[in-house]
Amino acid sequence: MFDPAAETPYPDVQRPDEEPAPHALLSPVLGLLGTWRGRGRGGYPTLAEDFEYAQEVTFSHDGRPFLRYEARAWLLGADDAPLRSAAGESGWWRLQPDGRVEALITQPTGIAEIAVGRATDNTVDLSTHDVALTPTAKKVDATRRRYALADDATLTFVHDLAAVGQPLQHHLSARLRRRDWTAPASRARGSSVSVETRFGRR
Repeated sequence: MFDPAAETPYPDVQRPDEEPAPHALLSPVLGLLGTWRGRGRGGYPTLAEDFEYAQEVTFSHDGRPFLRYEARAWLLGADDAPLRSAAGESGWWRLQPDGRVEALITQPTGIAEIAVGRATDNTVDLSTHDVALTPTAKKVDATRRRYALADDATLTFVHDLAAVGQPLQHHLSARLRRRDWTAPASRARGSSVSVETRFGRR
């Protein structure tokens, strides 16, 4: 007889005041927790024209010193109507002492990146350490990703790209706002981290 697995007792959470409490090493990036939505603009020398897109980014954790990362984007037409699905990626950010970050990011287009950087003040800056490609993936040599949290609680994202013979240069930029958190019925017991929109504040 089939015995289904029990529901996981360790779900990911997107709020710093929910259980499990975030690991101390996540302190510099607590302001990123949640789901962010917005729009941006992109372009590259190998493309016929620039484009507008919408984006959703989610950061969560399960109590360990890892930040789970998921992002998806879709192209927008002149009337802001969705045209088609575009970029998508997922991965993990491994937080180290002193705000150092090691990120593993994979894309369905056959690209897997390892990026390293640092979370300082209200900014996370990641640059490529290594790139792995499937046999049919387009050539990508390097990327740089910057996430900055502003005083008005918006998140700006800038992505530089070196690919298909082009040097590292601007590719994408977006401005995102966090989806409203629904206040929990009661504060999770044992959590001492306050909700704060700035990195590193506790």
